Amino acid sequence: MMKQNCWEFKKCGREQGGKRSKELGVCPTVTEMRLNGSHGGRNAGRSCWVVAGTLCGGVEQGSFAQKYHGCEKCDFYRQVRQEEGSGFTLSVVLVNRLRTTPTPLQNVLRKTAELANTQNRGL
Repeated sequence: MMKQNCWEFKKCGREQGGKRSKELGVCPTVTEMRLNGSHGGRNAGRSCWVVAGTLCGGVEQGSFAQKYHGCEKCDFYRQVRQEEGSGFTLSVVLVNRLRTTPTPLQNVLRKTAELANTQNRGL
Protein backbone atom coordinates (compact mmCIF):
# COMPACT_ATOMS: atom_id res chain seq x y z
CA MET A 1 0.00 0.00 0.00
CA MET A 2 1.33 3.43 -0.95
CA LYS A 3 1.70 5.87 1.92
CA GLN A 4 -0.43 8.96 1.48
CA ASN A 5 0.53 12.51 2.33
CA CYS A 6 -1.96 14.53 4.38
CA TRP A 7 -3.24 16.52 1.39
CA GLU A 8 -3.98 13.28 -0.44
CA PHE A 9 -5.67 11.68 2.55
CA LYS A 10 -7.69 14.77 3.49
CA LYS A 11 -8.32 15.85 -0.12
CA CYS A 12 -7.98 19.49 0.96
CA GLY A 13 -6.85 20.74 -2.45
CA ARG A 14 -4.03 22.82 -0.97
CA GLU A 15 -1.20 21.02 -2.74
CA GLN A 16 0.59 22.92 -5.52
CA GLY A 17 -1.90 23.19 -8.36
CA GLY A 18 -4.68 21.85 -6.14
CA LYS A 19 -8.29 22.94 -6.58
CA ARG A 20 -8.19 25.22 -3.51
CA SER A 21 -4.57 26.39 -3.62
CA LYS A 22 -5.41 29.71 -5.32
CA GLU A 23 -8.19 30.44 -2.86
CA LEU A 24 -6.49 29.26 0.36
CA GLY A 25 -2.82 29.13 -0.63
CA VAL A 26 -0.48 26.18 -0.77
CA CYS A 27 -0.29 24.42 2.58
CA PRO A 28 3.03 24.76 4.43
CA THR A 29 3.29 20.95 4.65
CA VAL A 30 3.62 20.79 0.88
CA THR A 31 6.64 23.08 0.79
CA GLU A 32 8.35 22.20 4.11
CA MET A 33 11.39 20.38 2.75
CA ARG A 34 13.19 19.96 6.07
CA LEU A 35 10.88 17.03 6.91
CA ASN A 36 11.11 15.39 3.49
CA GLY A 37 11.01 11.62 3.85
CA SER A 38 9.67 11.63 7.40
CA HIS A 39 7.40 8.60 7.74
CA GLY A 40 7.90 8.02 4.01
CA GLY A 41 6.16 11.24 3.00
CA ARG A 42 6.91 14.06 0.59
CA ASN A 43 8.16 17.16 2.40
CA ALA A 44 6.05 17.38 5.60
CA GLY A 45 3.14 15.43 4.13
CA ARG A 46 3.32 12.76 6.81
CA SER A 47 4.38 15.05 9.65
CA CYS A 48 1.78 17.81 9.28
CA TRP A 49 1.06 17.96 13.01
CA VAL A 50 4.40 19.66 13.70
CA VAL A 51 4.04 22.32 10.99
CA ALA A 52 2.56 25.68 11.94
CA GLY A 53 -0.09 27.28 9.77
CA THR A 54 -1.84 24.21 8.42
CA LEU A 55 -5.54 24.52 7.65
CA CYS A 56 -7.54 21.81 9.38
CA GLY A 57 -11.29 21.68 9.38
CA GLY A 58 -11.35 24.98 7.50
CA VAL A 59 -9.54 26.80 10.32
CA GLU A 60 -5.89 27.88 10.27
CA GLN A 61 -3.98 26.11 12.98
CA GLY A 62 -1.28 27.77 15.04
CA SER A 63 2.03 26.50 16.31
CA PHE A 64 2.79 22.90 17.20
CA ALA A 65 2.10 23.61 20.88
CA GLN A 66 -1.28 25.15 20.08
CA LYS A 67 -2.50 22.47 17.71
CA TYR A 68 -0.97 19.19 18.84
CA HIS A 69 -3.77 18.01 21.14
CA GLY A 70 -6.25 18.37 18.29
CA CYS A 71 -3.87 16.59 15.93
CA GLU A 72 -3.65 13.61 18.27
CA LYS A 73 -7.35 13.02 17.57
CA CYS A 74 -6.99 13.39 13.78
CA ASP A 75 -7.73 10.34 11.64
CA PHE A 76 -4.68 11.00 9.46
CA TYR A 77 -2.31 11.33 12.45
CA ARG A 78 -3.66 8.08 13.87
CA GLN A 79 -3.24 6.32 10.54
CA VAL A 80 0.42 7.43 10.26
CA ARG A 81 1.09 6.25 13.82
CA GLN A 82 -0.45 2.88 13.03
CA GLU A 83 1.33 2.48 9.68
CA GLU A 84 4.72 3.43 11.11
CA GLY A 85 4.43 1.37 14.29
CA SER A 86 7.74 1.26 16.13
CA GLY A 87 9.31 3.32 13.32
CA PHE A 88 7.14 6.34 14.17
CA THR A 89 9.33 9.40 14.67
CA LEU A 90 8.37 11.24 17.84
CA SER A 91 7.07 14.76 17.41
CA VAL A 92 9.86 16.20 19.57
CA VAL A 93 12.41 14.81 17.08
CA LEU A 94 10.53 16.33 14.14
CA VAL A 95 10.19 19.72 15.85
CA ASN A 96 13.89 19.66 16.67
CA ARG A 97 14.68 18.96 13.01
CA LEU A 98 12.63 22.01 12.04
CA ARG A 99 14.44 24.14 14.63
CA THR A 100 17.97 23.06 13.78
CA THR A 101 17.93 22.45 10.02
CA PRO A 102 18.31 25.58 7.91
CA THR A 103 15.71 26.23 5.23
CA PRO A 104 16.88 26.36 1.60
CA LEU A 105 16.60 30.17 1.73
CA GLN A 106 18.74 30.30 4.87
CA ASN A 107 21.36 28.16 3.11
CA VAL A 108 21.42 30.53 0.12
CA LEU A 109 21.72 33.58 2.39
CA ARG A 110 24.55 31.95 4.37
CA LYS A 111 26.45 31.04 1.20
CA THR A 112 25.91 34.55 -0.19
CA ALA A 113 27.24 36.09 3.04
CA GLU A 114 30.27 33.77 2.98
CA LEU A 115 31.00 34.71 -0.62
CA ALA A 116 30.68 38.42 0.20
CA ASN A 117 33.06 38.02 3.17
CA THR A 118 35.57 36.19 1.00
CA GLN A 119 35.41 38.88 -1.66
CA ASN A 120 35.73 41.68 0.94
CA ARG A 121 38.86 40.09 2.37
CA GLY A 122 40.38 40.03 -1.10
CA LEU A 123 39.95 43.79 -1.64
